[in-house]
Amino acid sequence: MEFSIATLLANFTDDKLVARKVLEKKLGCEDEESLEKLHITLEVLEKIGLLAKERGKYRRISEEGLIEAKLRCSSKGFCFAIQDVEGAEDIYIRESHLSNAWNGDRVLVRVLKEGSRRRSPEGEVKLILERSNHTLLARIKQVDGGFRAVPLDDRLLFELKILTNGMKLEEALDHLAHVEVLRYPLAQYPPIGRVVQILGSDAEAAADIDLVTCKHDLSRNFSDAILDAASKLSKRLLKADLKNKLDLRNLFTLAITEVNNDQKVVENAFSLEKTVAGNWQLGFHIADVSHYIQPDEALDREAVKRGRSVYLGDLVLPMLPDAVAERCSLVPKSDRLAISFLITFSAQSGAVLEWEIQPSVIHVDTALTKAKAEGVLAGDVKKESPDVIELLHNLVSISQSVRQARLARGSLQLNLPSTQNPYFDEGILGAVVVDDSPVRSLFTEFVLLVNELMAVHLNALGVPAIWRTQGTPDAEDVQEMLKLAINLGVELALDPEVEIEPLDYQHLTRAFADSPSEQVLTYLLQDTLKPSVYSTTQGSHFGLALPQYIHCTAPLRRYPDLLIQRVYYQLLEHGRDRRNTRVKERVNLRHSSSHTEINWNVLPPELQQELQSDLTRVIVQINDREKEVQEAEADLAGLQKAQLMKQRIGQVFQGVITGVQSYGFFVEIEVPSGDAEVKTNPGVPLRVEGLVHVSSLKDDWYEYRARQQALFGRKNRASYRLGDRVSVQVKSVDYYRQQIDLVTVGSDGLVKGLGVGGVNGDISDIYLANDLEADDLDPYAEE
Repeated sequence: MEFSIATLLANFTDDKLVARKVLEKKLGCEDEESLEKLHITLEVLEKIGLLAKERGKYRRISEEGLIEAKLRCSSKGFCFAIQDVEGAEDIYIRESHLSNAWNGDRVLVRVLKEGSRRRSPEGEVKLILERSNHTLLARIKQVDGGFRAVPLDDRLLFELKILTNGMKLEEALDHLAHVEVLRYPLAQYPPIGRVVQILGSDAEAAADIDLVTCKHDLSRNFSDAILDAASKLSKRLLKADLKNKLDLRNLFTLAITEVNNDQKVVENAFSLEKTVAGNWQLGFHIADVSHYIQPDEALDREAVKRGRSVYLGDLVLPMLPDAVAERCSLVPKSDRLAISFLITFSAQSGAVLEWEIQPSVIHVDTALTKAKAEGVLAGDVKKESPDVIELLHNLVSISQSVRQARLARGSLQLNLPSTQNPYFDEGILGAVVVDDSPVRSLFTEFVLLVNELMAVHLNALGVPAIWRTQGTPDAEDVQEMLKLAINLGVELALDPEVEIEPLDYQHLTRAFADSPSEQVLTYLLQDTLKPSVYSTTQGSHFGLALPQYIHCTAPLRRYPDLLIQRVYYQLLEHGRDRRNTRVKERVNLRHSSSHTEINWNVLPPELQQELQSDLTRVIVQINDREKEVQEAEADLAGLQKAQLMKQRIGQVFQGVITGVQSYGFFVEIEVPSGDAEVKTNPGVPLRVEGLVHVSSLKDDWYEYRARQQALFGRKNRASYRLGDRVSVQVKSVDYYRQQIDLVTVGSDGLVKGLGVGGVNGDISDIYLANDLEADDLDPYAEE
């Protein structure tokens, strides 16, 4: 098992001593080679002062001025260490202080010079904790004595020496290749790699999926050892498996498939019945994956390494092998283990009255595809059983009550292009995106509710968890957005001295909906939202207007959800349901009624600390992996858009200005897409953003005014403002960099400024006249 220094050091929390045997188990060191590697690593970390050995165990030594961070470099060689702590300063690292670290590496940085008001602090890389680029995309070139790989990512400032291993690389010169790094740079010695696959003569000749999986080092297969471990999972339930499980097999239960682009994974199912009091009791059942995936075993280590399933168009890279999904998925006509949320809703108001969370055994009676379920709701499918029809309509009715309660507390709902979020939650925005599909909408409402109820439950009982948090937007960002909104004809004001509330944002979205510039205004509001992250410290979620929130509904596809199942079982197994043994009456730790009855520590202190340490050990890795997956999924969408626009060079489109900068303005255009051209959301019009560069505006000198978010012509007084509608022509497309260059078109259909004398067409004159820096003309330059 390969491990990094980062994953090794993550086992040291709270200044505790850790035995080597524990590290071997946590890191999966089972063969002589990995055990030897661990031994050498521990010795080195001890020598450089990061670990101390006491009584045969190891303890982490904290040193002031040493900071863990992730390296971000530009193509010009400027590098910054980005800290994990929100609001912490980025640390500038000179090239001479990189110690052979590459862009994306996780590093330990020593601060050499404190920052000032105008300058970032400076530091040096003391230790590379984890390499980011295990494989990369590169062009093959020939040099004296062999071949070199030149990374396509110009932020990687090294060329790799290539071991040919019998490959005839002469035929692949200047071709694009997938290269595996065998050795990273060491002192004066260059890095060494080997060619895994020749992808094509250039990026456009390669398949977009290959580009993305190679660039982001996404594994498309599982190792034989992992597949073997998955195949050995028990294929039938034993009597012992049903011990302490609530038997719900008598409930009529429905699953809806094809809602997450992965037909093999069915994590959720529904049941619904009337209570004696005449209320509704919804059963939301989640596949019990923790029963099969044990901590620190091979499948668990694979799951935490992958972090989550990756959706790349039609290609799904699952977190766990198909054999695990086949064993855990809630498929029809089979008894399955689940964690069931039994939620009682008022028949009159639709409000949640109470709930309990039960380990259970269920039997799914039938499964419908999403399309068929929508057909039933629309009345187009007549042959379905009355039980299914009634259940679906009742689920929609209850979900509407849940939605009203969510909106009433201030939860955001944004009118943005549907992203087909496979998890049916708040997604990467941290806010619900309006969806026209009634089936997806009901899924979303129940998923959000169940995540909320689990968070409330664990918080009330004082149990450690991995929380999903989103901070409050910065007041300065909000005020800037409101100034731009005024320019677009929407006059709203929020007191800058009063902290922003989710309800304030909900009022903004309602006001934006009445504006012809709703699309741009919604983008501006979206830009003020902070990213959602996983945290071991309980915190609020702004976009959902919740004091605490958790992900627990997708344990086959997302590692934090699997961890929450384990935490819940620890609560049931070891939680104290009474203050002491002299008290006869026990509290039901599975029921919401326990929240007001508990006034003692539910978990033993040792277990509480152990759980907190186990969650802390993986939190950085989980957040890093989530960002990598999001970047990969966005990369594929970008490549597909670039490929589509490459075929439309010279065509004219209507668009809206979505951003204005000193170097030009961005225009979003809507392009019809066919099934063959786009793998994501086929048939749905694509929203594509391109840049009209200031250098293409040859009819005048244009001045940038940040407050108005506009470019103004000095002579003709023409302007390009945020929210303006413009006609543009596709001028050129850089496929790999996903850059689409546009030029403005006049009412006569001709490109503006062509053939115009006077003024100037020279780019340097334009930026000098506009008092711009040369770098301002490059929208893709990094800080």
